[in-house]
Amino acid sequence: MTSNNSQSTEAAAGISPRSVLGKLPRYAAGKPPTVLEGVQSYKLSSNENPLPPLPAVLTAIRDRTDINRYPDPATTSLRGELASFLGVPAEDIVTGAGSLGALNQILAAFAGQNDFDAPDEVIYAWRSFEAYPICVGLAGAESRPVPVRVDGTHDLDAMAAAVTDRTRVILLCTPNNPTGPALPAAAVEEFLIRVPANVVVVIDEAYQEFVRDAGVVDGLEMYRRYPNVIVLRTFSKAHGLAGLRVGYSVSQPGLTAHLRMSAVPFAVSQIAETAAVASLQHFDEVAERVQGIVDERVRVVEGLRELGWKIPEAQGNFVWLALGESTPDFAAQADLQGLSVRAFGTEGVRVSIGEPEANTRFLALCAGYPVAPGGC
Repeated sequence: MTSNNSQSTEAAAGISPRSVLGKLPRYAAGKPPTVLEGVQSYKLSSNENPLPPLPAVLTAIRDRTDINRYPDPATTSLRGELASFLGVPAEDIVTGAGSLGALNQILAAFAGQNDFDAPDEVIYAWRSFEAYPICVGLAGAESRPVPVRVDGTHDLDAMAAAVTDRTRVILLCTPNNPTGPALPAAAVEEFLIRVPANVVVVIDEAYQEFVRDAGVVDGLEMYRRYPNVIVLRTFSKAHGLAGLRVGYSVSQPGLTAHLRMSAVPFAVSQIAETAAVASLQHFDEVAERVQGIVDERVRVVEGLRELGWKIPEAQGNFVWLALGESTPDFAAQADLQGLSVRAFGTEGVRVSIGEPEANTRFLALCAGYPVAPGGC
């Protein structure tokens, strides 16, 4: 007798997914560190905040018992708090399940496969956030990646030149994940002037709170001046709420009207909304914690450069080592030291700024690594 499982397997064998799935890269989440006896292991592979949410946040969500009910689909409380915090109308804010969820809503609204025409195109720098090609492909659009410069910065001239009559969305990641540099305000403004007004430009600022360069672009300023700009932000990094999935976009009413149509219903739970509101209400404490991470970033960057490593400008909560063919070996050596880092093929390694002890151990690893650091 054939089991139900066998019948299900045979039936599923005749079902084919969309052809695009076979063409997309798989998202690789940061791996946890190997557990070593007698040694504290640290995860430096996911750009997470090493600190838990603020005590006030944990207190605010502790007594939420209404999870048998659907959350507010309009996230009214959070949008109101954000409006006051950012100085923008609440109507210009659309929330999502993390900035990635908010990005998917943008692509669903503005880029994809049309009825009879060729697919829309989405331009982004590469290497950049590894979810970009996956999100674009699943939306039914075609990726048009433009290589970053040797120093890890966006090549905005090449990106502007890549625009065609099929371009619908451009993604600017600032600071760029995983390489680290942020985009100068003047360069972005010049870029926006060159881009057709009917092309949506997304300024992805997931790491905005960690930026300390005064000349870096402020997405909110660009959104106020350019109707085709959408700003993307998240509570995952600075606020330490990665596990609750809270993000949002800010754009003018001509765009938010479409984004509300594509928004996933109930994407932000009531617990997540409560946590985000409480964190905003205690942002002075968030900022103090962020400054501590920035101070550690400065220590790590200065330490690497003293050792002779050539690294791009770091404006996020991570650093980038362009190790090339040595990438897998470096990641393996880090694992032996109880450190998980994020390796990208044979391009390089991204290392999150973590606990001080983890950062010190990372610097010690770099000090003794056999590859000549001046060539990395």
